[in-house]
Amino acid sequence: MINQIAVFLENRKGRVGECCKALKEAGINLCSMSIADTRDFGILRLMTDNNDEAVKTLKAAGFMCSTVQLIAIEVPDRPGALADILIALDAAGVNIEYLYSFANAAGKAHIGFKTENKDVACDLLKKMNVKII
Repeated sequence: MINQIAVFLENRKGRVGECCKALKEAGINLCSMSIADTRDFGILRLMTDNNDEAVKTLKAAGFMCSTVQLIAIEVPDRPGALADILIALDAAGVNIEYLYSFANAAGKAHIGFKTENKDVACDLLKKMNVKII
């Protein structure tokens, strides 16, 4: 499992930059970022080199945020590798709420995903010899 920070942002010009600036000024490095938005707000999902300090920094800067556990896996760089894993998870009744890729090693993709069926997902991934990071 890895921890991700979810930052709730008003959907207005410059807000993502303000968030990144707060982290920069605290010397915190971003490892991944993803944003989902609606008309009024967005959820910025990120991982840093120091999530605990990042949460403190963001809250001190007035951002509402929380941490969420994701299952992180290493996927071989070949056609269909991720599809095989997702199909097997679906067949086991594991619902993927969202996923995204993040910094990877050469020849591998790193994918983080959220599910409420963590135990089932991890057991299946181990049986499939998928590397959980």
